[in-house]
Amino acid sequence: MNLRYYSLLLYLLTPLLWLYLAFRAVKSADYRGRWGERFALGKLQRSEVLIHCVSMGETLAALPLIKTLLQQRPDLRFTVTTTSPTGSREVLKALGGRVQHCYLPFDLPWCIRRFLRQVQPQLLIIMETELWPNLLHLSRQQGAKVLLANARLSAKSADNYHKWPKLSGPMLQQLNAIAVQTATEAERFVALGVAAERLQVCGSLKFDVQLDNDKIAKARAQRQQWGRDQVPVWVAGSVHPGEFDAILACHQQLLARWPQALLIMVPRHPEQFDNAANAIKRAGLAFVRRSQTLEITAETQVLLGDTMGELLGLYSCGDVAFVGGSLIVHGGHNPLEAAALGLPVLMGPNYRDFKEITDMLVAAGAMHIVSDAAQLAAAIGQLWSSPARWQQASKAGLSVVTANKGALQRQSTLALACLSEIKAAD
Repeated sequence: MNLRYYSLLLYLLTPLLWLYLAFRAVKSADYRGRWGERFALGKLQRSEVLIHCVSMGETLAALPLIKTLLQQRPDLRFTVTTTSPTGSREVLKALGGRVQHCYLPFDLPWCIRRFLRQVQPQLLIIMETELWPNLLHLSRQQGAKVLLANARLSAKSADNYHKWPKLSGPMLQQLNAIAVQTATEAERFVALGVAAERLQVCGSLKFDVQLDNDKIAKARAQRQQWGRDQVPVWVAGSVHPGEFDAILACHQQLLARWPQALLIMVPRHPEQFDNAANAIKRAGLAFVRRSQTLEITAETQVLLGDTMGELLGLYSCGDVAFVGGSLIVHGGHNPLEAAALGLPVLMGPNYRDFKEITDMLVAAGAMHIVSDAAQLAAAIGQLWSSPARWQQASKAGLSVVTANKGALQRQSTLALACLSEIKAAD
């Protein structure tokens, strides 16, 4: 398949895109508006720099980089795009009016042409591996440079690119520079035909976790207010349907030994908050929703984190963290926030999206991989019953995070070099 047939296929599938939006709108109120942005029907101002951040995880990693570029080049205008409401919310909360923000349109040629005609970027920065053939092709056709920042390329993704060389080959050639996370991933890009001189191994921005000490202190003070500072607390963060029952079954096993233990369960997506609440009810556990004003008492067994943007604070309230999206075939989520707080981390076996990071934490002794509720309960129990084991895992996670910091400086230097030839429009 080449670019022409890819675009034709997208045109044929356009009715399904509308159905996709309608389906998501039924499940989540966040998808019920701003449909015009998905098809580039809004009005946008010109920006010298366009940064695409995808969803919440990529946006959180990108924010320190974006803030650095805004500080270093205040003469330039920036547009930041996402594809999800959660990512959009993080952009608006962190950057406000400092940037122009919208959803990235679907990769239909007429949508991308209209979008680029309005924004007219001179530099396109794409986070991680959110590569869209028409976006790259038409951006370069318009004269923009393209930087792939915080780039990662799993073995599975590389295999998929190899299957479609007529589409992926020309697409990858559009990239002027790639700030890749690891040497292994750089080798995969080279195997796909990317010139080695376009690659620079910079590490992952996710290691440069920005911790707000005031928020962490407030979160830990909350735990004291709950009366749980002397009893075990664990956090299941970014969990998905298919994991709820296993998390709750694990907690029931832990309660048999630690009756005052508290589980903080944080679903990944807001449309799953009510489903999570129903799962807790079915399990027969006493719970409180974070969004409500009810007090956490000695009888509370589960705190449901049904608010957005509080995961870091809720991790700060725990002793141990389980990172979701890993007991199901999803790819896992970022474990570094929990590790940076000094929490021993647990994950399921499906962590392909964070393989390198996870392997490093496992090798250091900061993380343990579990496959079901029984193994999860056993691993948490071992940490709670052995302060020395907990302390060793905590220090190991902090050491891994500290040893791998510096990606922000390296990637911002590369991005600023790409911006050096750009002058602000009159």
